Amino acid sequence: MRQVFLDTETTGLYPAQGHRIIEIAAIEVINRRVTNNHFHVYLNPDREIDAAAQEVHGITLEFLQDKPHFQDVVSEFLDFVADAELVIHNAPFDMGFLNSELGRIGRENLEKSAGNIIDTLKMAKDMRPGQRNNLDALCRHYGIDNSKRTLHGALLDAELLAEVYMAMTRGQESLMMDIQEEVIPQQEVGEVVSLRNVKVLFASEEELAEHDAYVQALNKGDSPW
Repeated sequence: MRQVFLDTETTGLYPAQGHRIIEIAAIEVINRRVTNNHFHVYLNPDREIDAAAQEVHGITLEFLQDKPHFQDVVSEFLDFVADAELVIHNAPFDMGFLNSELGRIGRENLEKSAGNIIDTLKMAKDMRPGQRNNLDALCRHYGIDNSKRTLHGALLDAELLAEVYMAMTRGQESLMMDIQEEVIPQQEVGEVVSLRNVKVLFASEEELAEHDAYVQALNKGDSPW
């Protein structure tokens, strides 16, 4: 199974108010193994960045001035996510921005290109009702090192999300697969001995009587042990 773990950073919270995407990161995972294949780009939003948003991700408009626009990278991005299962934390937020960007240039919504979409925030709320389920809280819960996350960044957050998702979905079957990978090969254990020709010796009547006397002594407390 091919999955893509996706995250974005934006100029603000509401695409309907004209806010834009300024960073996209997508990490490829195949059969629960992270590959070296990923998509990462910064984008020029052609607008100011809200101060509150900049405090979260630390990305400045000056830094983005020479970066490409969304329309310049859209084909590469859509090719990367094509037919993959998208895994996103708070999927409605990122999908809303991505579909807004696609709509600006007359392209179809992302759901048309990608496969299934998984919202890990909804998953976490179902698994941990009433608890904090942001990415930092989930990293703490599952023992994932997020010490480098001093600011939000799409690439690091996508990588952390992949680790969190693996921890959230690690069931008995995957645990058994991990155990089987560590089993010592049979040739390292030793020679297998057949019991077909082993001779069985039964106790004599005298030995059985001595055993009964020993057991009775134990029951009476006469034994030194």
